Amino acid sequence: MLVSLKWLSQYVDFSNLAPAELAEKITRSGIEVDAVIDRSQGMTNVVVGHVVSKEKHPEADKLNICQVDVGEESLQQIICGAPNVDAGQKVIVARPGAHLPGGIKIKKAKLRGQESNGMICSLQELGIEGRLVPKAYAEGIYVLPEDSVPGTDALELLGLRDTVLELGLTANRSDAMSMLGVAYEVAAILDTDVKLPEITYAVSNEKAADVLQLEVQDTTLNPLYAAKVVKNIQVTESPLWLQHYLMAGGIRPHNNVVDITNYILLEYGQPLHAFDYNQLGTGKIVTRPAQAGEKMTTLDEVERTLQPHNYLITNGEVAEAVAGVMGGAKSEVSDATTTVVIESAYFTGSSVRRTSKDLGLRSDSSARFEKGVDPNRVLLAAERAAQLLAELAGGEVLEGTVSVDELDKTPTRVVVSPDFINARLGMKISLEDMISILNRLQFGVDAANGVLIIDVPTRRGDITIEEDIVEEIARLYGYDEIPMTLPASGEQVGGLTPYQAKRRIVRNVMEGAGLYQAVTYSLTSAEDAQKFALQKEETTKLLMPMSEEHSTLRQSLLPHLIDAVSHNVARQVNDVALYEIGSVFLGKTAEGLPHEEEHLAVALTGRWTDNAWQGEKKAVDFFVAKGIVEALFAKLGLTAAVRYEKAVVEGLHPGRTAHILLNGEVMGVIGQLHPAEQKKSDLKETYVVEMKLAAILNAEVEELVYSPVPRFPSITRDIALELGRATAAGDIEAIIRAAGTKLLKNVKVFDVYEGEKVAADKKSVAFSLTYFDAERTLTDEEVVAAHNKVLKALAEAGAEVR
Repeated sequence: MLVSLKWLSQYVDFSNLAPAELAEKITRSGIEVDAVIDRSQGMTNVVVGHVVSKEKHPEADKLNICQVDVGEESLQQIICGAPNVDAGQKVIVARPGAHLPGGIKIKKAKLRGQESNGMICSLQELGIEGRLVPKAYAEGIYVLPEDSVPGTDALELLGLRDTVLELGLTANRSDAMSMLGVAYEVAAILDTDVKLPEITYAVSNEKAADVLQLEVQDTTLNPLYAAKVVKNIQVTESPLWLQHYLMAGGIRPHNNVVDITNYILLEYGQPLHAFDYNQLGTGKIVTRPAQAGEKMTTLDEVERTLQPHNYLITNGEVAEAVAGVMGGAKSEVSDATTTVVIESAYFTGSSVRRTSKDLGLRSDSSARFEKGVDPNRVLLAAERAAQLLAELAGGEVLEGTVSVDELDKTPTRVVVSPDFINARLGMKISLEDMISILNRLQFGVDAANGVLIIDVPTRRGDITIEEDIVEEIARLYGYDEIPMTLPASGEQVGGLTPYQAKRRIVRNVMEGAGLYQAVTYSLTSAEDAQKFALQKEETTKLLMPMSEEHSTLRQSLLPHLIDAVSHNVARQVNDVALYEIGSVFLGKTAEGLPHEEEHLAVALTGRWTDNAWQGEKKAVDFFVAKGIVEALFAKLGLTAAVRYEKAVVEGLHPGRTAHILLNGEVMGVIGQLHPAEQKKSDLKETYVVEMKLAAILNAEVEELVYSPVPRFPSITRDIALELGRATAAGDIEAIIRAAGTKLLKNVKVFDVYEGEKVAADKKSVAFSLTYFDAERTLTDEEVVAAHNKVLKALAEAGAEVR
């Protein structure tokens, strides 16, 4: 919302405040002022000029030599290239030394040999956006009214000695989408009064009801419709003050009739529409739902196909306007219009919003109807329009208003106790201060039996419950007045919970390994809801899903994460490494709600390393994914409790998949996507991991014990074992660790071989064993004795030493 302070000053007195101070007070009260805009933009030496004569430049076809009276003793010669400049016009002149927006400084100059003492300006050259300039002057200079006095300040005449506040309104503050709404807000902040427009005008002896009939077919969608009839109007340009206010509010002036409806839109927040009575043709207005496939051409010259839930204004035969959104081209006001019907109505916001969305058409009117207009301003706005049409268009207002009114205008009543307010704010505001604030807001308030009985004006449709009153009192009392306090507990120092700290470690490990975090939808299709699930439970489906693809809560993170990988690969991002921490939904809790469990998922495809300068390339494989998992468990201190078992999981490669076990329980899965799944998603080799993160982070970890760096050397022994191909290296490692004495400190696999000199059903696995003692240097005999125990255990397990 753009608020001209010159216009606002007509309704509320803030003359003792600079614009920046007023903006600060409004922001502190809860409506953020996004910008304070000086419309003069530092311009100087811009005056009214009178073009006394014009002649063609002898050396240029598109230039004119103008003799201009700028209020000095002699005429000033100015060269002008505007196509619409002419003798007799009153124009805007930037004199030599003038400063214009964009850092432009006007100097005396010669154009094709002729002296030019200044510049005749368009509105765009004064910093006004082209979309706001009246169409008649969009391609040339702006022509001022004939009574403008040469030499006077043109910026004052054009209303550019003004400041505009740009308000960043939240959806609930539709009351501030009008000048009167902002006036009430400022008056409450400054504890002053609001001066409302006085509406008086002469009335014709002829009655509006004699020339116009009205029928409303659906009062649930259109509970109030009012029409005023004004005859003998003259359609002309609006006076400068009206054009200035519209442009300051972001609306382009058109003619006096349309400008008046837009002026009231900004003043009252009530959309109006003007119909050419003679173009209606029937002397009748009927509001009704559209017929299926019905068509009409709106003011933007676009033919639109309507649906039965779209509400229309018709002449009883054909559509003349889309209710609350836009008028029709057929009955729009033109220069030939002599009689107008002014519509002021209340349309339900949901109906207008749906129609606006259907037609892809959003207007200033629809924006206000969607958020809600003041029921008690609908008729007032029509009367204000009649007054201004009489004053500015010479109109003759017919007696009475043709209307259908079934709209409930009863103020909302909210009952709240002062204790409730203070408890929510954590402070003590006196009852007198509360009543004072509510009175400043012009809420009806009465204190009785320890509670406040508040009647909320209909302009404040956002105030409906006790908490809304708490907010109003808090913001006007001053958010900065609310005392800072620590929670009333023994432990007052904030910090992360152990679980939160571990979750942060998980993110650090994933991102340190080069993975990017993804955030995907919790909703998926019924088909994919249990795909790759570690644990399958009853699914939770939405009652009214937006689409089948997002109808069911997921039980695995992987389907959407794989979709994200596929999305990247399809856009030529071939090396993808993603992780996600999110909830899956497994069955229901005792309260009947979906049971949430936090999981971690990883998806990898493409190259893991690609160092072109070293000629080093490594594709993602099972062991890259496993290495990331091992790095995580190492960081969490759970390495000793984790092991891996070969597994068969639907959708994953049968020979490259393993379960992740923590303390003997399956906590996750790691593997390659099944080739059929990869083909379905247009992927090459892709590896995935999913783990029950909540269970892992809640697992007990032994206290971390630090050991000094060994002072004594270690001794390494390597053994190569011939094993059955189905034997897991992890099982053999467990045997070695169990058989080793306290001198055995580390075991790792360093080679796996299948082929020549090894039986077809066998494989060779080589282990490196490290022995040392932190207190002394080991002897060969001690190492041999410990190593022999390991060899004996391996022999008993059927492992043959090569």
